[in-house]
Amino acid sequence: MANKFQPRIGDWYKSINGDTFEIVALDNDVATIEIQHFDGAVEELDFDSWEEMEIISIEAPEDWSGSLDITRDDYGVDLELTSPNDQI
Repeated sequence: MANKFQPRIGDWYKSINGDTFEIVALDNDVATIEIQHFDGAVEELDFDSWEEMEIISIEAPEDWSGSLDITRDDYGVDLELTSPNDQI
């Protein structure tokens, strides 16, 4: 079953195997779409492969940090502190 979605940068999708990804680049000159999976992996598809994908359109995940491949330490703040008066 071919999908009918027109690829747009910033749109999020979910494949039939449960992977979520965002379109991060389009190149009409060479007919490719670059997608970034939630885990940070980047993949390039040609337009024909895109049309053959079985996907659904989804909202961007609430925890979008997964696609940035960062750890809790990279946030630059202590996420365990509950108020500004807490001490380390």
